[in-house]
Amino acid sequence: MKLTDEQQRVLNGSDGEVRQKMLRLLVQLGRLYDASELVPVKSVQVAGVSYKSISEPGLTFLEDFARKGAYVSVPTYTNPAGIDVVAWREIGFPEAFAGKQLRILRAFEAMGAALSLTCTPYLAGNTPGFGDHIAWSESSAVCFANSVLGARTNREGGPSALAAAICGVTPNYGLHQDENRYPEVIIEVDTELRNTTDFGTLGYFVGKEVQHRVPYLRGVPEADTEQLKMMGAAMAASGSLSLFHVENVTPEAGLVPTEGRPVVKVSKTDLDQTRASLNRGKRDVDIIMLGCPHASIKELHMVSECLKGRRLKRPLWICTSRAVRTLAVDAGLVRGIEAAGGKVLADTCAVVAPIEEMGIHTSGVNSGKSAHYLPGLCKQDVVYRSMEELIEEQT
Repeated sequence: MKLTDEQQRVLNGSDGEVRQKMLRLLVQLGRLYDASELVPVKSVQVAGVSYKSISEPGLTFLEDFARKGAYVSVPTYTNPAGIDVVAWREIGFPEAFAGKQLRILRAFEAMGAALSLTCTPYLAGNTPGFGDHIAWSESSAVCFANSVLGARTNREGGPSALAAAICGVTPNYGLHQDENRYPEVIIEVDTELRNTTDFGTLGYFVGKEVQHRVPYLRGVPEADTEQLKMMGAAMAASGSLSLFHVENVTPEAGLVPTEGRPVVKVSKTDLDQTRASLNRGKRDVDIIMLGCPHASIKELHMVSECLKGRRLKRPLWICTSRAVRTLAVDAGLVRGIEAAGGKVLADTCAVVAPIEEMGIHTSGVNSGKSAHYLPGLCKQDVVYRSMEELIEEQT
């Protein structure tokens, strides 16, 4: 691997132990994947923020690095935590868990990372440009950045993303390179997609079908940010996808070759069977969980409109970033949702929160990603419906 003189000095220890260790990690990763160089990154998004995800070893690691003076060199943003940092007591998060979680956040803050605490940083002020090299960790954010924004990132692990944040570079391999962004399979969609949950169901089917291959979708006449967000998140959950193309929709779809690729057809039956496979709930829901990935201001407006004149029989949580929640407060959306019995949480999401310790056992969700992860990570039975169906059933 070709290193600059400055990188070689850091590797030799000129900037201290932390930067030396972090650059060594990136160099070893690059050698593993035959990268010829390290490329500068415009931003980093670090996962492994929730205490539920990293537990005591992760907390010890982060506090140790912070004590040793580790500090980021590029704009660095953080994935959701396991609590709403402002309202955790009011919502009922366990105090012992919250204490450990707040220590993790203090360590990230000491290292210069922004406590954005969101899986949708592109909705909260961190929107990379087309062709920008970045180093992001969270699977749905990686998929959105590559596919919808045309930025370039591999699916980083927590340590490699933190290393990129501290050193400002990442190995130049995988999706940083043109040839690895070409489609490998054509998906022909032959069914109507009515809402974000249908897009999530399609994404879940495609992810299972193609696994690590890059799909190129045809038959999707149009799609907005929320639909693409939900579809990519589900793809990344059921497969190991970090990039997709949608004909006439995503920015690279007209720039990549598609000839000679195998074709997979998707019918209404395929989506009906996928939807049924994600419904594991055998009783009425304890709670409705929306906002996975974190809700946009448009989605909060949709929920608010759907709740007008209604009163919920079960709790409703909508998870979003602190930045989007602030906008929603100013727009009166939070007030309307709370009047119907719902709560708008910031900084966290159900997947990385200790909801099983809070008496929640059956969750109603509209997200393929949630439906995939909640049974294993949170011991949940899942009822998978559209947002409109879930609210209709619980009002």
